[in-house]
Amino acid sequence: MSEARHVSVLLHECIEYLNIRPEGIYLDGTLGLGGHSYEIASRLTTGRLIGIDRDETAIERAGRRLEPFGERVTLIHGNFSDAAAILDDLGIESVDGMLFDLGVSSPQLDEAQRGFSYMNDAPLDMRMDHTEALRAFDIVNTWDEDRLNRILWDYGEERYARRISRAILERRADKPIESTLELVDIIKSAMPAAALREKQHPAKRSFQALRIAVNDELGAIEGMMETAPDKLSIGGRLCVISFHSLEDRIVKLGIARRENGCTCPREAPICTCGFVKSLKSVSRKPILPSAEEIETNPRSRSAKLRVAERV
Repeated sequence: MSEARHVSVLLHECIEYLNIRPEGIYLDGTLGLGGHSYEIASRLTTGRLIGIDRDETAIERAGRRLEPFGERVTLIHGNFSDAAAILDDLGIESVDGMLFDLGVSSPQLDEAQRGFSYMNDAPLDMRMDHTEALRAFDIVNTWDEDRLNRILWDYGEERYARRISRAILERRADKPIESTLELVDIIKSAMPAAALREKQHPAKRSFQALRIAVNDELGAIEGMMETAPDKLSIGGRLCVISFHSLEDRIVKLGIARRENGCTCPREAPICTCGFVKSLKSVSRKPILPSAEEIETNPRSRSAKLRVAERV
């Protein structure tokens, strides 16, 4: 079987902003197929790279790609929200840089059996970690209308969330909804003709919402932003790539809390609230992919990279 292919987004920008030292310790909290990790590890001499992924298939594939680096690389099956605890378990007090790419990898989208894609028929799964119990099938077939509506509206920003939720309940009353294309048909049936003519696929927002709900992605990002930066050494860099506004908002606010979290009145001569600044933004605005990258890898179009430094 041929090896899955994945193009790492904002690769050169991430490597530049991580400011890699050959003797440093770095964390790739969303390993994927190891594209970013390979470039980090190739710049290390006595340093070390810790790679984390919740997808066991990704760990296996990245392990083969990173095998030439030997003991410089340690791969862990886990959730990036637990990055700080994983480092503690490894006895690592601090790291010189952290990278989190919050997107779904190309193999997860392209391999139909994973159930992430609305373009191919597959079981309704969408789990990044197959040791977890919750599947898209369970959400679609057991959650009540209000709960379905809430995730479609909040996580997918789907303006026809209520109509789609009701259509799902009507269909599953006859029999369980089992496949991705079956769900696509239900979504399309609930939307007005004008919406079906839009450039974006009618099911894109709903599938995004289900994927986020199945994998508790926003909760994982919040957990990571709450604890992971504490494991950075002074001068260490945090790089986070997001792909939609919900993710980016959490990252942006997480950095802001550590950078500008003082609650004292502006007219107060000194800070008395106890706030201690722990991060500073390296770039005030997110770094975006170049036109050349978007042309060669259209999936990078919505990517945003935010970079902060431990102080």
